[in-house]
Amino acid sequence: MKKICHLSSVHARGDDRIFTKECVSLANAGYDVSFIVADDKNDEVVNGVKIYGVKKINSTLKRIITIPNMLFIKAKQIDADIYHLHDPELLPIGIKLKKLKKTVIFDSHEDVFKQLMSKTYLHPIMRYIVSLIYKFYEKKVVSKLDIVISTTPDIYAKFRKWHSQVYLIRNFPILGEFAVNNKDVTKGNNVLYLGGISKVRGIFEMVQAIDLCKTNVRLKLAGQFFPQSLKDEISKCKGWEKVDVLGFLDRKQISVLFQDIKVGLVTLLPTPNHISALAVKMFEYMSAGIPVIASNFPMWKRIVDESKCGISVNPMEPQEIADAIDFLIYNPETAKEMGNNGSNAVKEKYNWALEEKTLLQAYQQIKIW
Repeated sequence: MKKICHLSSVHARGDDRIFTKECVSLANAGYDVSFIVADDKNDEVVNGVKIYGVKKINSTLKRIITIPNMLFIKAKQIDADIYHLHDPELLPIGIKLKKLKKTVIFDSHEDVFKQLMSKTYLHPIMRYIVSLIYKFYEKKVVSKLDIVISTTPDIYAKFRKWHSQVYLIRNFPILGEFAVNNKDVTKGNNVLYLGGISKVRGIFEMVQAIDLCKTNVRLKLAGQFFPQSLKDEISKCKGWEKVDVLGFLDRKQISVLFQDIKVGLVTLLPTPNHISALAVKMFEYMSAGIPVIASNFPMWKRIVDESKCGISVNPMEPQEIADAIDFLIYNPETAKEMGNNGSNAVKEKYNWALEEKTLLQAYQQIKIW
């Protein structure tokens, strides 16, 4: 039995992609799976996966400097055959593990170059310099690792220029996790935004849109504010009285919430990283039979149009978002049809069962090297 060890310095031990999908899928396939995470919590075994907690550090700079070494020490103790890294700051320990003759996988959840280019708190020149330095370093390190896993076609294409063993494993929903919403479509005018709440994710435009809606709707926010001070800032905006802040919800709580939602919003603003991303929340809405209102990025619009599961809008135009919400509320049967179309699309092609096959294929490939 091959011993596999996943490592993350920033994700939670119950992370949807790392734990619920990848770790559990590998454990179910017969691998001996461990997951080391920096959360200060006790060790435990969940769904056949051994979870180890190391110290949590909140300061970003201290985390980047300190946690990778703590994870490396724990990783050596576990003495796995394969190490699966989930954060760019862990690339240095990937090199250390290679020196120990270990197989190392880098799982790139984001295009970090584009992500850095979107950091508005950095001066544009500094932003570009930092992004280029990271891109050079990433290319140098990743070329020495065994496998690269990407989450979007764009990230896949980037790494294929540097590496021969690259796999596209998208973060699609697990079939059956969210029951299709078959409630009476004439009731419950609730609109949901699920995920991290920030300016670049369009929170101000969403609140403005709710204020502009002609229908009597409420916006439910399920997620954490980044930064926390943003909540105080946005609470002063017109339309806030129509907003319910639910905070972070676990998977079971999300499933229950979905039963009372008429429309799902995923109107992220057009940063370079967002435009090329695959928003998992959009597919989760679709899985639950909820029609979506999504940013009109080319890839997102193509998915929405082909699946006939919602409406694409300019995320920077609150009136467009409001008009789309009103249309779905005024036309409940159309909304229900779009929801059903989305659910069917997830069953056919946007689900974890299909992506799991690629994950297992990647690991099986390691055996013949």
